[in-house]
Amino acid sequence: MAERIGALVARLMFARYLLASIAALASDFATFLALDHSGAWPVVAALGGYTVGLIVHWIISVRFVFDLGDGPTHSQRIGFIASAMIGMGITMALVGALSALGLSPALAKLASVPVSFLSVYAIRKYGIFARG
Repeated sequence: MAERIGALVARLMFARYLLASIAALASDFATFLALDHSGAWPVVAALGGYTVGLIVHWIISVRFVFDLGDGPTHSQRIGFIASAMIGMGITMALVGALSALGLSPALAKLASVPVSFLSVYAIRKYGIFARG
């Protein structure tokens, strides 16, 4: 019974994280498209979008996704930023490489989403916000 409850809680956490990520991605992609349409290099547009999405994700994550009790610790803040830098690096590398290969910047950005999402989720769930 305890295993089933644990599995349910894990699925609900993933669902909340997915919803937070969708909200952050909407902010990210809107910023990315605005920067791209204004003439920014695809990598710069990816950086700007990811930064806005990161802020949105942090606000939602610490309030609704991970049970932090009294709030996030300093090390969790640093870990969140570090994991975001990994996700940002993945995003920028994929957008840059795929754009250089001729894929439109918007499609390149879209292709980077699942890779970055799953990588960062694993780091946050099993590292930064893991329970000891």
